[in-house]
Amino acid sequence: MTTISVVYHSGYGHTEKVAQAVGEGVKSANATLHMIKVGADGAILDTDWDHLNSSDAIIFGAPTYMGSVSGPFKMFMDATSKIWFTKGWKDKLAGGFTNSLSMSGDKLNSLFQMAILAAQHGMVWIPQAEANTSTSEPGKSGDVESVNRIGSYLGVMTQADNVAADQSPNQGDIKTAQLYGTRMVEAAKRWAA
Repeated sequence: MTTISVVYHSGYGHTEKVAQAVGEGVKSANATLHMIKVGADGAILDTDWDHLNSSDAIIFGAPTYMGSVSGPFKMFMDATSKIWFTKGWKDKLAGGFTNSLSMSGDKLNSLFQMAILAAQHGMVWIPQAEANTSTSEPGKSGDVESVNRIGSYLGVMTQADNVAADQSPNQGDIKTAQLYGTRMVEAAKRWAA
């Protein structure tokens, strides 16, 4: 059975909604899912480290704050150095997602940070494969029902309209996250073959 771990930090609940959507995509593709929430101190449980180490793929997720991953997620990233010394994640698949208030918010930098973390571990990064499916008028893009409305291909980018976690991200962003979770399972199955 393919096993995927989603390890994420969420400050206000928006990124957690995205993580849950990625998880739904993983489960819909009949894989074992481990949801691992990074605490405000950057810590996860010892059993969570075991799950990460035994997973076929790890999907990283963090909000973008001030053009970078959140502080707690960065602390988690730094804590992975113990695994780096043993090459424990070498050849695992990796991917990532991020959320911010604005459409850009320099989210690409957060995905770069996650991809570089994966590269330092010798992991194989799986990009987003969904094209923007905007149903807007020609010349307009980014309607809220569009899959990959932000046009990110390195990983999933979502956008939150305000601080109320129950109001965003919108359904197009959630669908994008679900499709990404499914893609990671499919990639892990191919990689194992």
